Amino acid sequence: MKNKLISVIIPCQNGTNYVKEAIDSIKKQNMNTEVIVIDDGSTDNTAEFAKNCGATVYSIPHSGLSAARNVGLKNMKGDFVVFLDHDDVMADGTLKILYDTLQQHSDIDYVQANVQDFISPELSETDKKTLAPRKEPYGGLLTGAFLFRKEVFDKIGGFKEDLVTGQGVEFLLRANQAGIKNLKLDMIAAHRRFHNNNMGRTLQKQEQKDYAALLRMKIRGGGRQNPLVVSVLRILHTQITGQNLCRILLNN
Repeated sequence: MKNKLISVIIPCQNGTNYVKEAIDSIKKQNMNTEVIVIDDGSTDNTAEFAKNCGATVYSIPHSGLSAARNVGLKNMKGDFVVFLDHDDVMADGTLKILYDTLQQHSDIDYVQANVQDFISPELSETDKKTLAPRKEPYGGLLTGAFLFRKEVFDKIGGFKEDLVTGQGVEFLLRANQAGIKNLKLDMIAAHRRFHNNNMGRTLQKQEQKDYAALLRMKIRGGGRQNPLVVSVLRILHTQITGQNLCRILLNN
């Protein structure tokens, strides 16, 4: 039976190097999908390139990840939504498993799985040595690993556009607070590419400040044992080392 439409939202700025692989990984799922690429102020031919790859493209002035995702949400036609970074790829068969899980659990609002890091193969050996991908799969990243019902966003809105980084963490905290139910699967849903221009590398200092601000906000609001704080700490464990997190909380 044909599945209900799944919208896949891919924010992209100057992404002609990797976006085709991301789009192709969606096509290989053999599911009923629409691929939406948000061209976030690219200075190259990302928009035309993505269209030629089969995506529906919306071009906006450079506005950041949250704004790009929100444009996708505004224009999506699907009953379900996945977010995929333009430099990452979904693992074969992922969408069917995530979709079937939601169909089997009508009380669940979204399902999440793990990602696995990999180093982009075109990098030089020198560049590869500067990268530190995790050897084991881990959870907490939205890219390609979460399938949401559209109603989640109807209920709590989209992503905060005043955050440069940490948007996914803030959204998941808000979802938790609103009673949005989720189910975790122990599987690799997506492969996260490590290369020289990952956002986590180029915006690392801002990322740490945004995460620290989110943590302080939740701690002040409900104490360190607040379930929301525990939840975000688990998510942040995949992003920042414990030593750095303590330093950030004490010094920012």
